[in-house]
Amino acid sequence: MSKQVKNGKIGVQSDNMFPIIKKFLYSDNEIFLREIVSNAVDASQKLKTLASKGEYSGSLDNLKVEVKIDGDKLIVSDHGIGMSADEIDKYINQIAISSAEEFLDKYKDDAASIIGHFGLGFYSGFMVSDKVEIYTQSYREEEDSILWSCEGNPEFTMEVADKRERGTDIILHIDEESKEFLDPAHIRALLEKYAKFLPVPIVFGKEKEWKDGQEVETDKDLVINANEPLWIKTPTDLTDKDYEEFYQTLFPMSEKPLFWIHLNIDYPFNLTGILYFPRVKSNMDLQKNKIQLYSNQVFVTDSVEGIVPDFLMLLHGVIDSPDIPLNVSRSYLQADHNVKKISSYITRKVADKLADLFKEDRKNYEEKWEVLDLFVKYGMLTQEKFYEKAEKFALLKNTEKKYYTLEEYRNLIAANQTDKDGNVVYLYAVDTDNQYSYIKEANDRGYDVLLMDGQLDIHLISMLEQKVAQSHFVRVDSDTIDNLIKKEEDNKDKAEVSEEEQELLQQLFEQQLPKNDKVMISVQTGHHGKNAKPLVLVQGEYMRRMKDMAAMQQGMNFYGELPDSYILNLNLDHSLIRGIAVVFNETKNEEYTSLNADKRGQEARVSAIQQQLGDDKLSDDEKETLRKDMTETNEKISEIDDKLAEVYRAFGEKHRIISQLIDLGLLSSGLLKGASLDRFVTRSMEILSDKK
Repeated sequence: MSKQVKNGKIGVQSDNMFPIIKKFLYSDNEIFLREIVSNAVDASQKLKTLASKGEYSGSLDNLKVEVKIDGDKLIVSDHGIGMSADEIDKYINQIAISSAEEFLDKYKDDAASIIGHFGLGFYSGFMVSDKVEIYTQSYREEEDSILWSCEGNPEFTMEVADKRERGTDIILHIDEESKEFLDPAHIRALLEKYAKFLPVPIVFGKEKEWKDGQEVETDKDLVINANEPLWIKTPTDLTDKDYEEFYQTLFPMSEKPLFWIHLNIDYPFNLTGILYFPRVKSNMDLQKNKIQLYSNQVFVTDSVEGIVPDFLMLLHGVIDSPDIPLNVSRSYLQADHNVKKISSYITRKVADKLADLFKEDRKNYEEKWEVLDLFVKYGMLTQEKFYEKAEKFALLKNTEKKYYTLEEYRNLIAANQTDKDGNVVYLYAVDTDNQYSYIKEANDRGYDVLLMDGQLDIHLISMLEQKVAQSHFVRVDSDTIDNLIKKEEDNKDKAEVSEEEQELLQQLFEQQLPKNDKVMISVQTGHHGKNAKPLVLVQGEYMRRMKDMAAMQQGMNFYGELPDSYILNLNLDHSLIRGIAVVFNETKNEEYTSLNADKRGQEARVSAIQQQLGDDKLSDDEKETLRKDMTETNEKISEIDDKLAEVYRAFGEKHRIISQLIDLGLLSSGLLKGASLDRFVTRSMEILSDKK
């Protein structure tokens, strides 16, 4: 029969402390198991420390932590340092006085693996229990064994109990709302989550095996943390196989990582860990939350924002640091200068690793670039210090699949791709098949074309234009090649085409353009050489870039809703284009001649009225009369334009070469589809038949 030695009240400032602990102190009630098991590990580690200091000479055998379910009770047992009545009174009955903190102060040079710091971990048990008991025996054999009991309020009982072995049992009487914590499968899953790498064996029942067609228990303990954490070992003692096998432990069924970085620093903060570069797929979000944060080998969280820079959230692995400032529940980061230092350190280590890989084996580095591309560019866009290092090992790939650093590529193209204003023009494509003809034309002119088809390339382009002096990025299909890289004008090969003929050609082609609410096409004319194509369909760089960015960035929806804008650029130096104007003029269309003359007369009248309106001597009535006259004249011009459009349309329908050329331009840009593509094919067959 146990003898009562003390009754009393737990030293809290308010009777409302327990409801706060039960409902608000911890972010998730499952955390109680992490806290209770961590305390048991601490008790074991403390005993090892005392033994190493010669303050304990007993056996250190069987320093395991056992978790078991017994009816409606969940019991966590250790064979560690135990507690005396005085220690329970000091560390349990006075909330938030941490025995681990005090122990660390006393043995700070020998107790680096002590986990607890807050003194509140034990009380997390009340989140799931309507009664908690402590049955403990101090390592000092002269001390009594003690039974402490509390039913989730400030009242407790503490009494001398039957003598037991050294160590502590925490007995949780699970309440009705928390019965899931009596499910063995659930408890095992939680132990594997929180205790997988603890430094003391965590035992949960016995291992099982199949025998005679059924699963039976063996005599062998089921040790949850059989895998020793690799990050606490010395990198020189480890092989590639060790790192790869540990990766599989962390992330089963994953592909082998590209490579890894072993972190190990003890000043100005303590941090160890291993970060792996996974074989990243295209969707960034699917790869996040794969870095696990530990504190002295206790799992804390996989939400490491603030510790790991955002662009490195795509990495996988573990970080372990007792110096990361956590709140009481060890679930959230608190603001602290160490966090920024750790973040900077990790960024620097990653950058140094990539730089070393680039220098040591460039060929191997280039082979990995397809995967590294996303990490590096994301970092360059979001971290200035990372950009400063990465510009030495970030790679650009051209359409011939050759890789260059930023400096190497600029040196490659500077001589040939500098325009008349001194800007180095970077031509780029996003799809080598769809933009093949544009790429070929640029290559035929001796120009090189980059392939910028990554998720972040449009943002990288904008950043590089700001950072690299006198640089300009333009997509190879955003204009004619002469307009993309403007050189000093050479007029010797230009065909002589009057302004009237240019306007005529513009109108003839505009009247045959397809009608599409989602695509807007305008017609321009220019001189591009007799050997260039008769026309080219291009999409302006600015609007296309804005639309590309709108697809990835909130707040730019306006651009995304606009129709795609293209320019059909007619080459006035090509015989096919000029020939259309010649054929039109040879028809001697009297209606066109009359309408055109009338239009010129009306335009001359508008010009004359505008000049008169500039006369300050005119009265208001005279000016109003002139404005009315101008309005009527413009209306007449509009009516003439409508009639001329019918003339142009009729000519285009008769002379199918115009529609054929337009469709060829649309086809080259991937815009000819469905019924329009079918009409093009039919028309092509008919034209070929006519040529026989």
